[in-house]
Amino acid sequence: MQRNGPGRGALETPRAAGLAGVVFALLLAATIVLMRLGIPEGADAAGAEGFTDPDRRDAVRAALALIPFAGIFFLWFLGAVRAHVGDVEDRFLATVLLGSGLVFTATMFGAAASATAVLAVAHPAGSTPSLTTWDFGRHFAYTLMTDYAMRMAAVFVSSMSVIGKRMGVLPRWLTAVGAVTALLLLFVSSSVPWAELVFPAWSLLLSVHILLVSGRRRRVTLT
Repeated sequence: MQRNGPGRGALETPRAAGLAGVVFALLLAATIVLMRLGIPEGADAAGAEGFTDPDRRDAVRAALALIPFAGIFFLWFLGAVRAHVGDVEDRFLATVLLGSGLVFTATMFGAAASATAVLAVAHPAGSTPSLTTWDFGRHFAYTLMTDYAMRMAAVFVSSMSVIGKRMGVLPRWLTAVGAVTALLLLFVSSSVPWAELVFPAWSLLLSVHILLVSGRRRRVTLT
């Protein structure tokens, strides 16, 4: 998208980015909550018997059903945001933004696959999962999500914040929120449960900002 163009196409891309980002943020937040409830950490998950609870299994299945759609909307969000930035974006930062977004998506899918393994292998019908298989699947899923996917999300947030500050396409308060979000995802999310929810929260803020800016531009163009 060319930012200085007066035509309709100059407005549709940021609006699509905002809508896709809102849907992604809601889907990812719901996925994280369901996964945390379905496969808890700590003492509540110490025994394999904990996963015999049908409510937990249903929560995990619901989360796994949402993850593919979250990934689709995130990729749409990523592509539309880059188009909104335009051809004058910093190539280095743009590469980091794109690469971290793609790795985040792939790692999120890997975490979903490992959670699927917990359902399919650790709990065959009519039996109690072995403690070894249960612990492996649970720790593997959380390691992929909190240690790797969230750190790639931190790179994505920080690179987008730097791009927004350098090009002036994001307000100062949003770049500051992005910096704090990146630090939390980088250093806190792997050790503090539920901390990964800051990523969908930041995505929602960014998306709402893009929608508001797009609406103002649309009104100016029509007048």
